[in-house]
Amino acid sequence: GGATGGGGAAAAGTGLESAVLGGGCFWCTEAVFLRAEGVERVISGFAGGRVENPSYRQVVSGQTGHAEVIKVDFDPKRISLAEVYDLHFASHDPTQLNRQGLDVGTQYRSVIVVSDEAQRSAALAAITRAATARASEKFLGIFPNNAKVVTTVEESDAFYPADNSHQNYFERNQGSRYAMVNIAPKLQSFKVRDQLRQIRDK
Repeated sequence: GGATGGGGAAAAGTGLESAVLGGGCFWCTEAVFLRAEGVERVISGFAGGRVENPSYRQVVSGQTGHAEVIKVDFDPKRISLAEVYDLHFASHDPTQLNRQGLDVGTQYRSVIVVSDEAQRSAALAAITRAATARASEKFLGIFPNNAKVVTTVEESDAFYPADNSHQNYFERNQGSRYAMVNIAPKLQSFKVRDQLRQIRDK
């Protein structure tokens, strides 16, 4: 393992940029971003903790302070950082504090990990957009959605890739119960499909 760079330039000379995003289990968010136009690579891993080179077992114990995240390498000529962040908000519930569904703990927190001021201001703008959009939603078309967006912005250059068994999880395990119950419905959700379509059709 070992840490690789966080957000910002993905690799010198490639023209790609990177965003590091946490929205619950990385198996779910990875599957969404692999379907986005302009995304070249998605790596599941860990960021924002106190231990170097943490193992998956250490992180899911909740003791290291890391979040499960994905590192998204994207072509900014085809998908903007703002679009990456907006897809992040479509791909998970940013109003759940330190959990997504049945996955509970700070390791599943909603987070955008930034490496410079440009990313920080883009992340804060995306949080504002997400909060505004949610405030206009109504449950059953009647009841206002009062849930607050709890996504945090954390600064870190350290990103630790998870081992290979956690990469490209949905593509390799589509028949598994976890994939059918948790990942497939996310890919079929209106918010995710609408956001992917907007990126594709612009």
